[in-house]
Amino acid sequence: MAEKQLTGTHVFWGFAAAFGVIIAVNLLLAWSAVKTFPGLEVKNSYTASQEFDERRTAQEALGWTVRASHHEGLLTLAIKDAQGRPVQVQSLNATLGRATHVYEDTTPEFRFDGETYFASVMLGDGNWNIRMEAVAEDGTEFRQRVVLIKE
Repeated sequence: MAEKQLTGTHVFWGFAAAFGVIIAVNLLLAWSAVKTFPGLEVKNSYTASQEFDERRTAQEALGWTVRASHHEGLLTLAIKDAQGRPVQVQSLNATLGRATHVYEDTTPEFRFDGETYFASVMLGDGNWNIRMEAVAEDGTEFRQRVVLIKE
């Protein structure tokens, strides 16, 4: 039986195939990253930075803490003041979604029951973010990203 020899042509095609796979995977990952990027957070970062400290100080002065939970299709958002009392806000807007993409993003319709805010939302397991914006009774804006781990 004749023994096959490894020639320069074989080596070239082996390297070409290996680098072809590497390049194809890199292109796929780059395309996926660009496709799922949610976009800009602010239009002008310089202008936003000029007001950041004032907004942060006003928000911290409220002394609010926010906790989120989900159980049997009910999403709850508990906003408490510095004394641990429930807070009723002037307005509450929130976007619920994954940290890595926007196609599952929803805007729950929260209702206040005197203790917590609640909304009917079906969630899959995993890491969820609630990007909330609330306005206090005195007009102070409160913004926070609340992490919710659904198991």
